Amino acid sequence: MAEKEKKEEKKIIIDEDWKQQAQKEKEILAAQEKAEKEKAEEKKAHHGPLPKGDFAALVSTLVTQTLFALGMVKVDEQERKPDLEMAKYNIDMLETLEEKTKGNLSEEEKKVLENTLSQVRMAYVKVAK
Repeated sequence: MAEKEKKEEKKIIIDEDWKQQAQKEKEILAAQEKAEKEKAEEKKAHHGPLPKGDFAALVSTLVTQTLFALGMVKVDEQERKPDLEMAKYNIDMLETLEEKTKGNLSEEEKKVLENTLSQVRMAYVKVAK
């Protein structure tokens, strides 16, 4: 009789309702993931037109990279340690741009570059201390 009880204990009873419920939950999760993915792709597609690719945009790009490296521009509110080497590299790039375009810039472009370089140099000194 003991053997008969052991055989009965080893039986696994699968509840069909449980299987159906688990399958429904799986389908709901898959649908939610698909909807979130589609929403993210739609958001990417509607970023709007890009600005004109001009000298000011080029300078702005390098300045943004410099400020990001200095930890002055945050992404997703995450704290970052300043990367002084990368900031210095971007400042050097701006200086090279100034040197190589000397005599070829409008007065406005020249002032934008000079003022920008002055500001990022001061920011570098401030963060480096």
